[in-house]
Amino acid sequence: MVLQDHSVGTFQTGDYVVFACLFVVSSGIGVFFAVKERKKASSREFLVGGRQMTCGPVALSLTASFMSAVTVIGAPSDVYRFGASYVIFGIAYTFVVILTAELFLPVFYRSGITSTYELMMFNSSVFEIIQILYTGVVVYAPALALNQVTKFNLWGSIIATGVVCTFYCTLGGLKAVVWSDAFQMVVMVVGFLTVLVQGSNSSGGIAAVWKTAQDGERLDIFNFDISPLRRHTFWTVTIGGMFTWLGVYGVNQSTIQRCISCKTENHARWALYLNLLGLWLILFCAVVSGLIMYAFYAGCDPWTAGYVSAPDQLMPYFVLDILGRYPGLPGLFVACAFSGTLSTVAASINALATVTYEDFVRQCCGDISNRAATWISKALCVVFGVACTSMAVTASYMGAIVQAALSIHGMCGGPMLGVFSLGILFPFTNSKGAIGGLLLGITLAFWAAVGAFIYPASPNYTNPLSLSTENCTLLNSTAAAAAAAVTQTPLLISTAASSDRSVLAESWYSMSYLYYSTVGFLATVIGGLLITVLTVPSKPQDVKPGLIRPVCDLFCFCSEKYRRLCWCGVNHAEEKMDLADLDFGTAWEIHPDQDKIIKTGRNGKKQSYDLQDEAYNNTAFVPDTTGQVMSGN
Repeated sequence: MVLQDHSVGTFQTGDYVVFACLFVVSSGIGVFFAVKERKKASSREFLVGGRQMTCGPVALSLTASFMSAVTVIGAPSDVYRFGASYVIFGIAYTFVVILTAELFLPVFYRSGITSTYELMMFNSSVFEIIQILYTGVVVYAPALALNQVTKFNLWGSIIATGVVCTFYCTLGGLKAVVWSDAFQMVVMVVGFLTVLVQGSNSSGGIAAVWKTAQDGERLDIFNFDISPLRRHTFWTVTIGGMFTWLGVYGVNQSTIQRCISCKTENHARWALYLNLLGLWLILFCAVVSGLIMYAFYAGCDPWTAGYVSAPDQLMPYFVLDILGRYPGLPGLFVACAFSGTLSTVAASINALATVTYEDFVRQCCGDISNRAATWISKALCVVFGVACTSMAVTASYMGAIVQAALSIHGMCGGPMLGVFSLGILFPFTNSKGAIGGLLLGITLAFWAAVGAFIYPASPNYTNPLSLSTENCTLLNSTAAAAAAAVTQTPLLISTAASSDRSVLAESWYSMSYLYYSTVGFLATVIGGLLITVLTVPSKPQDVKPGLIRPVCDLFCFCSEKYRRLCWCGVNHAEEKMDLADLDFGTAWEIHPDQDKIIKTGRNGKKQSYDLQDEAYNNTAFVPDTTGQVMSGN
């Protein structure tokens, strides 16, 4: 393609109208549920939707929440620069959803908890830090990219995002969040499809796109290099991506909170599997968008030519280039990007409010009235809405948005996944092992990530593919020289710097960002087990069998001998848990040694409420006529 004029225009009135409709409808959903549920004022109704949600809207909500603007804007840019190996994340997503549905979900759902950290009797501060950091990236990233390309007001869009999300979260609670997410998921798909249709037409059709991508080596997907230093290979994306996203899905409060809001465990499991279809769909749209964008700019790369200042601006620039002459369609794509932002931010605010209420407010205040509990929950939504919006400013100092977002999850998500895995898979783990392993995992993950931030990996490891400006019609020779400098500078810097880099910078700090989570997970589990063995392990027989998920029980071909070995001393043979009983409140029989305290192999700290009463059953939701919060509210 030859670019005569690199200007692609700005937003028109129709674009602003379409974009504004997204905020109006999302806010309207919050108002609707605030009015509809006004007579059901309780923290249970506000935080988990009365645990009466069905699989359909929850599945859409899960997909929208985690396929954020980072995916809408960042993933196509990643494919444009590094090739379609990003599609391998589809394999990682599959393993993640299966493990979440079969390994973690049963434990969380049957325990009846609202905050995942109730199960481990563990401080939730680490989760709150992770979530606020990640949300800041998600808010800032699309706002910056759109501002640079379309002159869309940066801070206005950030503030609007924070205000609208806080508004409908505070008014409508989880139900408003879930149904808003469902609407925003539809907007994301429609926005992507618009880009795919018009982009492929502008690039000469699908066959031409495929040929251009193949000639440009964008379709060399399966690189089986086992080196952990390579940015994206089959192994880094499959293994590293699996552990990164398992920390997001398996034990993350936002996911679990939606799952336990479902009316039955089967609804929750179906929500996860239906969500997998949504993940595949959005991933497919993002990868194909990146390939179409490469085919469109194959002869004149806007980034190398200096038309955009950062790779994350490529997708908005491309959209304005192909849709700018159709009023309203650029606004539809911006709505698509911000749908991912709104859904993720709303999920974060709701999850943060839930964790804080369950782990701090209820522990400190005990029984409080339904009215007070609801208002406290709403106030927490406002507080965390302000915190997440403020965090967006800090995100301006981070690098490429995809790597920044996944690095945050990797640094903290991996160790958190590790500590939950210790509790769920290894019943003999004690508190010293859990805490020591967590600290070790976070230390190693942060060491690698911060080192990589200071000493970025050389192009020899990141493998950026070639980009061309040979067909660009530049304004003058100075611009041509600048474009050439942009193309050549990274290689010169790499060559000059490689001799000065330390061994640590060329090895540990050059590790693929997707392995941060794997390192954190393995360090936490191995360190936790070693510390447990060196101290006094907990007695497995004191652990409630329902809080342990033996891996061997997931495989029907395992013999009784190996299954008992996986039980690690917990007598699951005596566990009287029938899945059909979950709907009738008889699933949780008190262990004779537990005195109505469900222990996790650690301190057996007594809650201010009985977790047995928290276990989901349809008869548990009888309105409390005393005006006090019932057990579980």
